[in-house]
Amino acid sequence: MFKRETAVTKSPASPSVTSLGYDAGMEIAERPTEELIRLTPFAATKVKELMAEEPDAESLVLRVAIQGGGCSGFQYGLGFDSGAAEGDHELELEGVHVVVDPYSAPYLQGATIDFLTGLQESGFKIDNPNAVSSCGCGHSFQVAEGEELPEGTSLGGCGSGCSH
Repeated sequence: MFKRETAVTKSPASPSVTSLGYDAGMEIAERPTEELIRLTPFAATKVKELMAEEPDAESLVLRVAIQGGGCSGFQYGLGFDSGAAEGDHELELEGVHVVVDPYSAPYLQGATIDFLTGLQESGFKIDNPNAVSSCGCGHSFQVAEGEELPEGTSLGGCGSGCSH
């Protein structure tokens, strides 16, 4: 049998009030939350190279989004945009201004965008911890059952040339 002990102290801020384990002198600090998305240095370098080829490069942002579609339910969208829209999450990652719309953000939370240059695979690759399965092409993914598509999207075939 265990005996639970609770320290009872008087709060210095209000000596007439008894509190359990509260120290009014204790400072509460916010902990940083997990980054919405990460961009690897390789991916950032490639984005900067591609962006530099655009005539209005200085004003462009990288938009990262998900859309309904693809053979697994969702597909990723990466592209340049003229700026952030109302409600977008704005991030500065590895020197690249990145925006994510509020509908895509929950599906991309914790994702890492990389750029690969190998024999088997080359191009942008997104490692998404929210994806429970993905298509062989890597451009389409599925989330846990019960997740809903963002407004204005629908399921469709894989538009990346994948045979699925």
